Amino acid sequence: MDPFTIAVILIIIGAVLLIIEAFSPGAFLVIPGTVLVVIGVIGALFPKMVISWELPVIALIVAIPTTLITIKMYQRLGTTEKPTTMVADSLIGKTGIVTKATQSGNMKGKVRIGSDTWSATSDTPIDEGTEVIVDSSEGVHVHVKPIE
Repeated sequence: MDPFTIAVILIIIGAVLLIIEAFSPGAFLVIPGTVLVVIGVIGALFPKMVISWELPVIALIVAIPTTLITIKMYQRLGTTEKPTTMVADSLIGKTGIVTKATQSGNMKGKVRIGSDTWSATSDTPIDEGTEVIVDSSEGVHVHVKPIE
């Protein structure tokens, strides 16, 4: 096979890898895809280089910055954010509305606090629609009392 044909095959394989990366980001196919396209273009322009010792050196010279740039791009795209968690203890003192009547001694009652609904209990029965305040919590359940 002549060197020009090999160069064209390298460009095609590299382009396919870049297209796959575009449709499923995160596979890091951009690195070998870019290296193959660059090597293929160099091989198409200078066919004698395809079968020389210089091509692997050029591949390495292209691969290192491509890898570093790709890693930086993915770090920027996937910036980490602290996960948002709701701990029942953080609800103490907050107000809510009873959506299912609460009773003493069981957690079958429900209270909507903000946009979340929590299992709730109370010392005395509290009817639906009553505004309540959270006075303690246990696990993922809250203990409420009516606002007076």
